[in-house]
Amino acid sequence: MEKLAYLLLGVAAILWLGLIVKDSVEVLPWGLIGLLFIAGVGVLLVKVFKQRLNNSEDDYYSKKVDK
Repeated sequence: MEKLAYLLLGVAAILWLGLIVKDSVEVLPWGLIGLLFIAGVGVLLVKVFKQRLNNSEDDYYSKKVDK
């Protein structure tokens, strides 16, 4: 059930982001500010996900240490 909720939230977020990008392109050159912001946040999110997936120490503690 929780995975379904995350999936629905992810789809809604992607659709919302798509609408923002579409509207930003329509109001160029002022929309360029929003597009740069979205690109910056996207690059930071990719960096965070890559760090999390490559961090074996976090995996060890989440599996071995009692809460």
